Amino acid sequence: MANIKSAKKRIKVIEKKTAQNRAVKDELKAIMKDYNKTIASGDLDAAAEKRTHAEKRLKQAAAKHTISKQQASRKVSQITKALNAAKAGK
Repeated sequence: MANIKSAKKRIKVIEKKTAQNRAVKDELKAIMKDYNKTIASGDLDAAAEKRTHAEKRLKQAAAKHTISKQQASRKVSQITKALNAAKAGK
C-alpha cells in the first residue's frame, strides 16, 4: 500500500479508469456478439445498421485509448468484410 498522498490518489484514479475501460470493452463485446448473431440470421438490413453502430463505438474507444487504433481498424475491417461476404452469398 502506498504511503505518499499522491501515490494514494493515483491508485484511486487508476481504479476508476480501469472500471471505465472495462465497461467500454464489455459494451464492445456485446455489440460485436449482437452483430455476429444478426449476420448469422441473414438479416442484412439490420446488420448494416449494427455495423455502422459498431464502427462508431470502436472508433470512440480508440479515440479514448481504451483500445488501440490498429485494433479498432482491424475490427471494422473484419465486420465490413463479413457483411460484404453475407451480401455476396445472398
